[in-house]
Amino acid sequence: MIRGVAAVSVAIAVVAVTVIAGAVEDERGPRGPSPTPTVRPSVGTVDTHLSRQGGVDTRIRWRRSRAIGAPWSGRLVRGVKLPSEGRLFFTWDPVRNASPNRAYRRFATSRLIRMTLGVLRSHVAEHPHAPRVGIGDLSRRNGGNFGKRFGGLGHSSHQNGLDVDVYYPRRDGREREPWRPGQIDRGLAQDLVDRFVAAGAQYVFVGPNTKLTGPSRIVQALAHHDNHMHVRIPAHN
Repeated sequence: MIRGVAAVSVAIAVVAVTVIAGAVEDERGPRGPSPTPTVRPSVGTVDTHLSRQGGVDTRIRWRRSRAIGAPWSGRLVRGVKLPSEGRLFFTWDPVRNASPNRAYRRFATSRLIRMTLGVLRSHVAEHPHAPRVGIGDLSRRNGGNFGKRFGGLGHSSHQNGLDVDVYYPRRDGREREPWRPGQIDRGLAQDLVDRFVAAGAQYVFVGPNTKLTGPSRIVQALAHHDNHMHVRIPAHN
């Protein structure tokens, strides 16, 4: 009789453990590697199209940012920082002539960063063997003056998070600025210009010697832009 009671007790214990284990598995999911969650880019989340690679945190923390004033006389509220590099791009410091660009030079409105990344994604989808695209100056953390005291020629605009410098891809695929127009891969560069225009850019300023074209009201030649295009988006859609 004692043996029978003991056997029943053991059976009950086994069932209880099994039920508890099952409950834990239902709550935590199956054993093994967890799938990467899908997170929509929004306030307080990170962009899942980017990831940590080579020890560099390439995530973006989205914020509700605002462009105040004009690109040549404005400021940026709650700007979003572009990572120093990502799967689709590297950043270039135009003063130090080196990659990556310094963090304080990589802030913009969330809308500009979303548009830029969207253009780069469609660009690489069409040209899977193209090199990563170089991204230069955007705006400072809080916008404002970005003139000569910050090095080089400085910027008369880039003050409210609506401007971004994008370096033309090089024919040799090197991740640095092209020193002269002959080093530009014009096919890839024209593709980027076309995609920024289609995405809703207000202006795309290109170098007078690049032979890049587009709608005259949007794509305009401007001195000192033979190594990069300057993209500006409108303040409001």
